[in-house]
Amino acid sequence: MEAGFSLPLPDELNDAALTAKLWEVIRALAQRRLFLESTNHLSDRALYSWLWKDALREELMGFGLPFGNCHLDVLGGCSEEDIILQMRYYASEKQRADFGAEFPDLPMPSREKPPFDRDRHLPKPEPPAR
Repeated sequence: MEAGFSLPLPDELNDAALTAKLWEVIRALAQRRLFLESTNHLSDRALYSWLWKDALREELMGFGLPFGNCHLDVLGGCSEEDIILQMRYYASEKQRADFGAEFPDLPMPSREKPPFDRDRHLPKPEPPAR
């Protein structure tokens, strides 16, 4: 990767090395003002694989610009699967109710606790100076 850090193939890393590399990448992205969101439904290996295969292979609008932050939401594709995962793991009860009212023909998944607890540990952008 040209951004100044290496991204070995996911299959080349054992679980411990992959987790360490994942957090190295997360911190490096945050230093470049790219912040991840909605990752708690993915294992470390699944998140790293998604970053390696998909997310960091695309052009990111605003990434690397001198001003502002970029947010990369794992569920930002708006596919049916993304919407189901959003409703299952991340949406508030109000968001779920609003979505159900707007799209009554779509089945609402049951609310579940995400299998992983990573998002609260992710780097966050600093609030703007006043």
